[in-house]
Amino acid sequence: MATETLTLDQKTIDTVKATVPALQEHGTKITKHFYKTMFKNHPELKNIFNQTNQRKGDQQKALANTVLAAAMYIDNLGAILPVVKQIGEKHRSLNIKPEHYPIVGENLLIAIKEVLGDAATDDIMTAWEKAYGVIADVFISTEKEMYEEVANKKGGWVDYRDFKVVEKVKESDVITSFYLQPVDGGEIATFLPGQYITVKAEIEDQPYNHLRQYSLSCAPGQNYYRISVKREDAIGDNPAGIVSNFLHKRLEEGSVLPISAPGGDFVLDLEDNRPLVLISGGVGLTPMMSMLETVIKEQPEREVYYIHAAKNGKFHAMKARVDEITRNHSQVKSYTVYDNPVEGDQFDKEGYIDYEWLRTILPTNDAAFYFCGPKGFMRAMYQNLTKFGANESDIHFEIFGPADDITN
Repeated sequence: MATETLTLDQKTIDTVKATVPALQEHGTKITKHFYKTMFKNHPELKNIFNQTNQRKGDQQKALANTVLAAAMYIDNLGAILPVVKQIGEKHRSLNIKPEHYPIVGENLLIAIKEVLGDAATDDIMTAWEKAYGVIADVFISTEKEMYEEVANKKGGWVDYRDFKVVEKVKESDVITSFYLQPVDGGEIATFLPGQYITVKAEIEDQPYNHLRQYSLSCAPGQNYYRISVKREDAIGDNPAGIVSNFLHKRLEEGSVLPISAPGGDFVLDLEDNRPLVLISGGVGLTPMMSMLETVIKEQPEREVYYIHAAKNGKFHAMKARVDEITRNHSQVKSYTVYDNPVEGDQFDKEGYIDYEWLRTILPTNDAAFYFCGPKGFMRAMYQNLTKFGANESDIHFEIFGPADDITN
């Protein structure tokens, strides 16, 4: 990241830093107003953002945290490099381009002014306009490198490429896998276990295309990609998932789906030979399956603990495959936890993955821990692993949707 492009004068830096308390208090209100204003002025951008996350407020909270971090470290943007790279990976996968940044900046400044009112003086607005230009340049330069890397990668591509569904497999009552191969018959880029792709859902009765990111659930090195998607049904005030239902109900073998090249920074470290602990809840198993399938090929001697939580056997995807791996690879141990088992279910624990049970199956805290699932589940896993004595640097997790702090 080219932090040497930072050219802000000290007055601007001091002014931006002085707005930190206001951002802490009003940040989410500002970002809610920002999205409302931007979508009104540029409805064509709605396709880039998951509207479910918009309704839940997750996207607004995530952006507020990013703006706050940028203000706090405006004189040392290198300090937030991991966050910039993580967001940059998502932006590259969504094909965010440099021309989008002025639109974001214009509407963000409008939101700051309208929410803060008279407190947003001319000096503050001028400082933030300069600061946003520098922040945008950092993201643009970081993402430029990512675009170049994926374009130059063997089998790689930029923008969207048409893939055909060559196989559709029902994995559970709510999860279905889609095997995808390129329509053009060319090579496909390899990926790291844990990475994701963006799919472009071109739905006839929708005013715009919808973009969604799904983890790859297979090991790298195949002639296909596999995504395993949970169908999101309507529950209470939450409407059914537009894209997940489109994939489940309308996509069949032979259907074409445009996708972006794989990306993401939640990846398995294959240089680490210590015991590997993979913990998932529900559809959070998708990146874990990619990691499991990879490690048994690349590190056949590495000790692996695979722990999955689901409602019951009807909702448990890929159980037969995990059982097969466990039978054929003595270094792999797998455990199943059901919170609402039904007759005939085979599992190791009823209820939830709690600390007291977890510590009885894990032999050491000197291991690599990866987990994924709903945010409440992940918050509990983080607390369990911290209590278990795992080092912070050994705890890795992926959140579906906008980044959220699960460590509190």
